[in-house]
Amino acid sequence: MDMIQKAGTYRYRILALLMFATTINYFDRSLMGVMSPELIEWFGWTKEDYSWILISFQTAYAIGMLTMGGIIDRLGTKKGYILSIGIWSIFGMLHAAIGRGFSLIGFALARFGLGFGESGNFPAAIKTTAEWFPKKDRAFATGLFNAATSIGAIAAPFVIGALVFWTGGERGVGDLKNWQLPFLITGALSGFWVFLWYKTYKKPEKHPKVSKEELAYIQSDSEVETDEKVSWGKVLPKRQTWAFATAKITDAVWWFYLFWGAIFLADKFDVKIKEMGIPFLVIYLVADMGSIFGGWLSGYFMRKGWSINRARKTALLICALIILPVAFVAVTDNQWIAVALIALGAAGHQAWSANIFTLASDVFPKKATASVVGIGGMVGAVAGIISNYVLGAVLDQASNTGFFWAFLIAGSCYLIILGIVHLLMPKMTPLDENLQLAG
Repeated sequence: MDMIQKAGTYRYRILALLMFATTINYFDRSLMGVMSPELIEWFGWTKEDYSWILISFQTAYAIGMLTMGGIIDRLGTKKGYILSIGIWSIFGMLHAAIGRGFSLIGFALARFGLGFGESGNFPAAIKTTAEWFPKKDRAFATGLFNAATSIGAIAAPFVIGALVFWTGGERGVGDLKNWQLPFLITGALSGFWVFLWYKTYKKPEKHPKVSKEELAYIQSDSEVETDEKVSWGKVLPKRQTWAFATAKITDAVWWFYLFWGAIFLADKFDVKIKEMGIPFLVIYLVADMGSIFGGWLSGYFMRKGWSINRARKTALLICALIILPVAFVAVTDNQWIAVALIALGAAGHQAWSANIFTLASDVFPKKATASVVGIGGMVGAVAGIISNYVLGAVLDQASNTGFFWAFLIAGSCYLIILGIVHLLMPKMTPLDENLQLAG
């Protein structure tokens, strides 16, 4: 405790920048989902058309995860993060230039570029967390910046509700006005972030504003590493990589909430664009609490003397049990019970994610972390591609029956996946900088 009190707090400035970047990332990512009921009607898309636009995003996200993680490990966190946010900002703003006659292809191309750029956010953020926080604090730090996903998702419906409207007053009547403006807002925010990041970021051991005491605390439970790069091919065969990647299959559930939640509420409960703000506020505020709680929980267990293996997996089991009730969302006829169950599932997922992300830095050396997170993110994106294609086709053919199965799977898959993770990585023994089991 004395060491914590004597250490400085500059690492929390870096954490604040991670939260800011992740907020921008999810604000940008959420715009399409919140406006989806109106965009589908305005542009004349089917739900399967919409699913292909999502698949374009997730295909690029999968490709980007596989490549951006390695790029960030090679360029370093500072340059790699700037490259990522620069790409996603440009393609995010390009959405506003798409006309009605070119809408399906145009949105698919814009979402592809957005997905490739956004794929760099989490590899860069997790690598930064590994560089700036000791293992015992990483889940909590991850929980805090991961909570920013909800800040972005909360902001999106309120900004859209204030700017975007149908001239006829009801969904499907008149023209859809000002839908381009939310896509442009993120450009200015991203430019401001790049300026702050460029001026602020260095590794802690090279940063003039990091005290000796804070540096000692940051490195208190980590081995000193060389600057030698770890190849992607060396990381890929490891069982630990695939344990993490298996856990990331649950990304498909989070994207289901993000991209299909507004369509579910509009179809089942006739919630209109001006009314989306409050349901999304409830869902993502509760998700924020889950993210912070999940990160704190495993750290609490570790401070009680539990091993990393026991602490992380116990926290993951608690998360999986919290998520189970979301399986009943589609069978309720009460809008607010449905919202509450989705909020519970979202909270459990965010708590799960805070612990899953730290698995990579718990087991792998810092210089391989972004590559491992990228491989896992690629697997999660592929799971999202498959689920989006199936759901879009089913909803067009069988109305809301698809939502019943989607929520059933969303509620039950975490326990199964946790069992597979444990089989692949029963002890979570750390790997040294040569990716061998530490002695």
